[in-house]
Amino acid sequence: MRRFEFPLDREHAHAVNEVFADLRRLRVMAVAAAVVAATGTAYLIWLTHPWAYLLAVAFALGAATALWVAVWTTRHSAIDKLYADGELVPAVISATFPTGVLLLALVDIAAPAAAAPRYALVTRKVRALPGHQAKVGERVPSVAVRTEWAPRQAGQRWHSVSAMPIAWGTTDGAVIDRARAVIGEAEWRLLTDNLALAAKVRRTATKRLLLDPDQLPGDLGS
Repeated sequence: MRRFEFPLDREHAHAVNEVFADLRRLRVMAVAAAVVAATGTAYLIWLTHPWAYLLAVAFALGAATALWVAVWTTRHSAIDKLYADGELVPAVISATFPTGVLLLALVDIAAPAAAAPRYALVTRKVRALPGHQAKVGERVPSVAVRTEWAPRQAGQRWHSVSAMPIAWGTTDGAVIDRARAVIGEAEWRLLTDNLALAAKVRRTATKRLLLDPDQLPGDLGS
């Protein structure tokens, strides 16, 4: 796995990192849902009706699930951990909007224990991208953030893999340039040659498009 180390600017990351903001929002919602479901469970048990016990079981399961999500986000929402655990991946701006840009990234969606990588194109719409020009084709070095929304993985693929720009963790342009240089030219070219596929990726149910290993450049196809 290709990793990239750099001095993290935590104040900057807390201000602009949308992955961190999303996980923090999810944690708050999960805690609130767990409290509501637990309260509902206690009330239904207090009613002591046969039908209430059945509903109490459903509420208890909901509370347990919400609590699991809250714990998961607490353990995985540290910005330094997100960057340290993530693989350095290429992403390019495929479209611009008045409210942000659309990134097209090349990521390995196989689980860590998988025998071989499985590459796919994924997209991510972002509101702010400091340190970059908002133009189609702009190269945005990122790290892959792997999210498992259930206690078990689906086969050998993670439930969700998205791209988190290095620029969300630093204001140093030299760091961004260094990360950009680490990624091979063939990977950048693969993305720029397939910018038109971004719209197709967004229309898929899984928000990703698997690539044929035989058509991948260099070591990616092995």
